[in-house]
Amino acid sequence: MMGKDFTWAEEMNCAVTVCDKQGIIIYMNEKSRATFGKYGNLIGRNLFDCHSDESKAKILHMLATGQDNSYTISKEGKRKMIYQTPWRQDGQIAGMVEISMVIPQDMPHYIR
Repeated sequence: MMGKDFTWAEEMNCAVTVCDKQGIIIYMNEKSRATFGKYGNLIGRNLFDCHSDESKAKILHMLATGQDNSYTISKEGKRKMIYQTPWRQDGQIAGMVEISMVIPQDMPHYIR
């Protein structure tokens, strides 16, 4: 992933978490570290250890097919959009990026 240089993501106003193809977390930006801080340092840990069987199956499917996954959640009184997408290196799926951002309760939707 561009030499694993994640400086572009460090101060983004959303949580960015990156894993390799085996599910090992290789990067968490400032917001991601704060979001999951109660679990300690997760870099180097396998994200499959903290997901349900249903979630594991979805992640494995994304890593096998290259498909994206997106959904919204409510957590701690905030509404969030979660976007998960495989990342590639030399054209091959090398892992997954998850971007989690707080969105307004009444988010505008436009047709363009």
